[in-house]
Amino acid sequence: MTQSEFVNLVMPFKDKLYRLAKRLMVSTEEAEDSTQEVLMKLWDKKKRIGAYRNVEAFAMTMTKNFCLDRLKSKQSGNLKLVHSNYADDRTSLQKEVEVNDSLEWVGRIMEGLPEQQKLVLQLRDVEQYDYDEISEMLDMKPTAVRVALSRARKAVREQLIKKHSYGIQ
Repeated sequence: MTQSEFVNLVMPFKDKLYRLAKRLMVSTEEAEDSTQEVLMKLWDKKKRIGAYRNVEAFAMTMTKNFCLDRLKSKQSGNLKLVHSNYADDRTSLQKEVEVNDSLEWVGRIMEGLPEQQKLVLQLRDVEQYDYDEISEMLDMKPTAVRVALSRARKAVREQLIKKHSYGIQ
C-alpha cells in the first residue's frame, strides 16, 4: 500500500478516532497523543490493513483499546474518564449557558455509567455508528449493544429529569 493510498483510506475517519480518544482521555493533548500513536500503528500495519473488512472499525477498536490501556497504566494514574462537547455559536447567551450546563450534566452522568454503556452511547449517539459496526468494534452481539444503549439512555434521561425537577413540587 502506497502512502497516498494509506492517506486516502485512513484520513477520512481520523477525526472520529480523535473524538473517541477525547471522550476517554482527560486532556486534548492526551487525546492527540493517543490518536497519533494509533495512526502510527496503522501505518506500521499498512501492508496488512487491506485484509480487514472494515478498516474504520478496526481503527476505532485500536483507539479504544489504546486509550483504555493508557488509562490503566501507571503513568496515567491521575487520569480519569471525562467528556466535553461544543455549543452552537449562533445561539443566544442564555441558550448557550443552558446548553453548556446540560452538556456538562450529560458528561457527568456519562462518567458514572458502566464502561460498556458509556462506549456504546458515545459510538452510537455521538459518532453515529450503526449497531453492527458497534457490535464489531466492541465484540458484542447486536442485541447486547441495543440493550446497553437503551440502559445508558434511560440512565442519562432519568438523571437529567431528576436534576431538572429538583426543588419543583
